[in-house]
Amino acid sequence: MSQRPFESEGNADGVNAASAPHTSDGPRETSAAGDAQPRTLPSSQNSRRERALTEASPAPVATRKFAALGAFVVLAALTALCLAWEWRIAPLRPGGSALVLKALPLAAALPGVFRRRLYTLQWASMLVLLYFAEGIVRGMTDPAPGDLLGWIEVGLSLAFFGCALAYVAPFKRAARRAKRATA
Repeated sequence: MSQRPFESEGNADGVNAASAPHTSDGPRETSAAGDAQPRTLPSSQNSRRERALTEASPAPVATRKFAALGAFVVLAALTALCLAWEWRIAPLRPGGSALVLKALPLAAALPGVFRRRLYTLQWASMLVLLYFAEGIVRGMTDPAPGDLLGWIEVGLSLAFFGCALAYVAPFKRAARRAKRATA
């Protein structure tokens, strides 16, 4: 029995490529005897696939780990700043205010950022832009020490945004390259 590459409708045995068993190195053909053999492709397709995989690899792991760690540390600092600011340092009302609750969305993002989940880093990077805007407004309008805290909030939100982008961007580029390579 000769090996033939999968075609879109099926292979020589009438088995659909989508129903063929898959492993980490790609789909396999099953012979009549039942043993799985690696899928064979024409050499031009093999080289194109290998090029796409090497080009699609994300940035070095150490760089990504540093960006993820930085994002977690900065997000934790921003959460602590929001809690301390509205609870003790410069609350709007003496004794604390309900604005302390603004730290909850940041605290909700902390576990996902710690686990380096791309989806959490993406939505948290959009969320932190609200804190950036609040920091600018309060930095320009609040009396001391609230104005300084506002500018610190701006710096922390920008730092988190930069770290989150540095971590997520290589994955997005790799996914875009892989999509182009398969198209």
